[in-house]
Amino acid sequence: MKTIKLAIAGLFLMVANATQAQVSINVNIGNPPAWGPVGYTEMEYYYLPDIEAYYDVRASQFIYFGGGRWVRASYLPRQYRNYDLYGGYKVVLTDYHGRTPYTYFDRHRVKYYKGYHGAPQRPYKPRPVYGYNDRRHYDRKDYKHYDKHDKHDRHHDDHGHDDHGRGHGRR
Repeated sequence: MKTIKLAIAGLFLMVANATQAQVSINVNIGNPPAWGPVGYTEMEYYYLPDIEAYYDVRASQFIYFGGGRWVRASYLPRQYRNYDLYGGYKVVLTDYHGRTPYTYFDRHRVKYYKGYHGAPQRPYKPRPVYGYNDRRHYDRKDYKHYDKHDKHDRHHDDHGHDDHGRGHGRR
């Protein structure tokens, strides 16, 4: 009898724990991004006029036109990877509920043209601050890496490689 009571208590605790885990997961789905405008926690979509794309808050996905169709992705396409989500204006779509906000893209593009700015917006969280060494631009084609100690003593090619001491002669 004691074993049955312990089994029932254990089962009850497991069910209660699973229910609590499910609730906390549901609560976290659809949180606005850090760069989203304050005051619109229940909204489903933002339209980003500068890049003519949407952001689905519930799914945490960008929706943009590419390759002849509308694409959903966690990241913006390559040409917009450096777009400033904190500084860019976000139009909160208060009148649309569904899965395809781009159905009204022609209207949105005209009404909220590139460069459009409505009322001032504040993001949910402040913009991350990067230290000097945290922000590297190695992926940029015009970036050149120079050794900070020998920058005047070595020759560098376009790819940041120095040819000092590699059989190309010394200065």
